[in-house]
Amino acid sequence: MDDPTVQRLPSESSELNHTPTRSDEELARSRNIERLINVNHRRAPSRTIYFDRFIPSRTGSNFALLHLPPERPEDSVYSRLLRSVLFGPESGVVSPATPENRSDWMNPPSRNIFRYQTETRRPFHSVSPLESYDAVAGVNHCPVKAPRKIPKSPYKVLDAPALQDDFYLNLVDWSSHNVLAVGLGNCVYLWNACSSKVTKLCDLGIDDSVCSVGWAQRGTHLAVGTSNGKVQLWDASRCKKVRTMEGHRLRVGALAWSSSLLSSGGRDKSIFQRDMRAQQDFVSKLSGHKSEVCGLKWSYDNRELASGGNDNRLFVWNQNSTQPVLRYSEHTAAVKAIAWSPHVHGLLASGGGTADRCIRFWNTTTNSHLSCIDTGSQVCNLVWSKNVNELVSTHGYSQNQIIVWRYPAMSKLATLTGHTYRVLYLAISPDGQTIVTGAGDETLRFWNVFPSAKSQSRDSEIGASFFGRTTIR
Repeated sequence: MDDPTVQRLPSESSELNHTPTRSDEELARSRNIERLINVNHRRAPSRTIYFDRFIPSRTGSNFALLHLPPERPEDSVYSRLLRSVLFGPESGVVSPATPENRSDWMNPPSRNIFRYQTETRRPFHSVSPLESYDAVAGVNHCPVKAPRKIPKSPYKVLDAPALQDDFYLNLVDWSSHNVLAVGLGNCVYLWNACSSKVTKLCDLGIDDSVCSVGWAQRGTHLAVGTSNGKVQLWDASRCKKVRTMEGHRLRVGALAWSSSLLSSGGRDKSIFQRDMRAQQDFVSKLSGHKSEVCGLKWSYDNRELASGGNDNRLFVWNQNSTQPVLRYSEHTAAVKAIAWSPHVHGLLASGGGTADRCIRFWNTTTNSHLSCIDTGSQVCNLVWSKNVNELVSTHGYSQNQIIVWRYPAMSKLATLTGHTYRVLYLAISPDGQTIVTGAGDETLRFWNVFPSAKSQSRDSEIGASFFGRTTIR
């Protein structure tokens, strides 16, 4: 007896004698397509199948009870992001939910169901399956960086006997060839940061003393300002004096280079412009200050010269002017600390003395005062980082500290202490990572404060391996 549940196959003769028609072919083709479409929707087998994880289904969820509309696949964050990646930003992708555009259903009154809202605040790159999602508005691509750690102690200390405790002098400068020049009494010494070798460059004699030093931009020639009002030019590679230039009647406390042009400021209130290619001692004289000129800095494009004086004034000059083109009188004490930003054209920082204690920022392009911050102590020096948008200030009365700032927020990244006298001298290494500070306590201290240009975590090449305390002469 035949089993009724068993399907009987057609006989061979009947199959061979049957000629297929067009309607039969279309029917077979439609059945094949239907089989392919429903390949993933077959009826579950009778036996139980176990999986290694549980994927919940929301098809039977009652969203009305939770005051939430059912989530459609095409409206999910993942679907919108994927659609934007595959088809471009014009494919209907909307901006991520913000407090302004977030709909009411995401903030039901007095309810916080499963804290779903916190999921919308995750960065999109954490759920994106692809890398090319730059077109999505509001996507934060940069991971949060840990704050940079700045060592609180100097990695090297040099004894500098006879380093003067005088606010109006500038006795330390660092060349592009990694050589530090220091004026000690009536002598100038050179310290090679690569080899730690110390060389005595010159001795002015008992009737004169060093008031300022300044390296030319190429790092081979050094200008020396003296208490007798003269400016000497030395070839450091040969330890030979090239020329002596006059003009000032009193000491020369400030020097600044612009290519082959050397600017010198003195106690006689004047600024002289000296062209090293010309035979005369100076090519022009700048007048405007009513007291000693103690700060001079050329901008990085060599178009503007900033000068600060004991008259509490900050002036800006151009290449051809003999009178200041910009005048700032907001400081209430001597302006020695001056620094041009290497990152923003026309951004100038200046610091005031004991009665002022402020760092001010100026835009010389628009002739505007940008901001001011009270540091709490005398501002002696300022220098910008070449690699990041940060700057360092050194201070005197009453805390004698060194502060690393992040601009423009002017948040303190580090406060460094160690000097027991005013930190009157400051210079930065040619790689932009290390600063050297000098004080009346007759020490030079070297600090690693800035990252490298490539933000590499490695020691600076200026001799960071030479720990300990030595003397510069």
